[in-house]
Amino acid sequence: MIAGPPLAPLDPARARALLDAIPGTHVVVLGDVMVDHFVIGKVGRISPEAPVPVVEFEREFSLPGGAANVAHNVRALGGRVSLVGVVGDDASAAEMRRLLADRGIDGGGLVADASRPTTRKTRLATTRHQQVARLDVESPAEVDAVVEDALVARLEEAAEAADAFIVSDYLKGVVTRRVMAHAVALATGRGVPLLVDPKVPHMAYYAGATLVTPNQSEAEQASQVRLRSADDVRRAVKALRDTFRIDNVLITLGEQGLWLAEGGHEGHLAATAREVADVTGAGDTVVAALAAALAAGATASEAARLANEAAGVVVTRFGTAVATIDDLRARIG
Repeated sequence: MIAGPPLAPLDPARARALLDAIPGTHVVVLGDVMVDHFVIGKVGRISPEAPVPVVEFEREFSLPGGAANVAHNVRALGGRVSLVGVVGDDASAAEMRRLLADRGIDGGGLVADASRPTTRKTRLATTRHQQVARLDVESPAEVDAVVEDALVARLEEAAEAADAFIVSDYLKGVVTRRVMAHAVALATGRGVPLLVDPKVPHMAYYAGATLVTPNQSEAEQASQVRLRSADDVRRAVKALRDTFRIDNVLITLGEQGLWLAEGGHEGHLAATAREVADVTGAGDTVVAALAAALAAGATASEAARLANEAAGVVVTRFGTAVATIDDLRARIG
């Protein structure tokens, strides 16, 4: 069981003031966008052709996924958002742009690369929200120099009014060493926070970021420390700081909440969800809420408390869900 000193409490009046300030902020999201496609049906028998369930189709729908889900979460909290990423030249790219437009998110920062498909994850699930299978269409190769140039140009355009940056890395080719370094330079030049939802193979790319938000598995892999106690988490944080030149770390611990290490201070927050329906996209929600709160003037501890509440909302919902500003107001009371 992981339990440590709690983070400082957040006064409800202060929390409401921070939420009220988010609509005046602008967050730039860079990363791997994808279409999350869900096919839902009933399962009543096993196929005679193979030992697999037969799903009788009922409905299907698509949602913005990956970095696009991060942008959607920022927008749902009331913030303005600029999304920078890569799509292919295909039907899924057109669908992605429609999904973004429907949610009030400008797709002008998306770079079209005809050499790769738009990342698409199709989840086959039952009406009881149990996943049966997932089909991925993607290219994990890093983008070429021409696409890097286009991404850098889009970042520079979006950064002119940025109050915070998020890098949402899903290892689908957008977050190269060069693009990441440029994002760090832009954030540093503007004096605004840059948060990273990381992947272990790219940990060395993130030096200079304000805060990284690995989940428990990623933190264990990157630090080579199994997280079973507060002391384990402290050792993992030290390893991440020493090895990858990362100053501030927020580790999401699933049902055990989260752990924030900022400067010389560390603290734990217990999870707030009583029931968990689906953890898909919960990390996207956490990093989006953190960045939106920091852009609104929150301290890291205050932002972590709001992000923890936002995570408690989305894990109770099926699919790639978002926490809205009204959700958080209701939870704060």
